[in-house]
Amino acid sequence: MPIEHENILKELRRREPIFHRREFGTSRDDLLLMTDEGFWEIGARGKIYTREFVIANMLERYKQPEPHDWLCDDFSISELAENLYQINYILKEPDRTTRRTTLWRRSDGGWKIVFHQGTVIA
Repeated sequence: MPIEHENILKELRRREPIFHRREFGTSRDDLLLMTDEGFWEIGARGKIYTREFVIANMLERYKQPEPHDWLCDDFSISELAENLYQINYILKEPDRTTRRTTLWRRSDGGWKIVFHQGTVIA
C-alpha cells in the first residue's frame, strides 16, 4: 500500500464508525460539514436513509451519553477517484457484527462522508 494511502487510512480510521466519534462534532452544523450534500446511507437492514434523516437521528442520539465503544477491525482502503476513498471494515457490536463501507471525499473543508453502508454478517 502506498504510504499516502496508509496515512489517509490512519486518519479516516479515527472517524469510524461515522457519527459515533463525538470529538468531530455533534451539532447540526458539524454534521452538515462532515457530510457531502448528496450523502445517503443504506442501513444494516437494507433501508435507505437521507442526509436529513441521519442528521435528525444523530442529533437525538447526541442528547444521551455514548453507550458504547464498539470495536472496528479489518480495515482496508481503495482510492476510487482523485480525492475519493472507500474505507471498509468490520464493526462488532454486542448484538451483531456488520461489514461497513464509507466513501470519503477530501475537500478544502476537510473530509466529507459521501455514502455509507452497513451489512449484517450472518
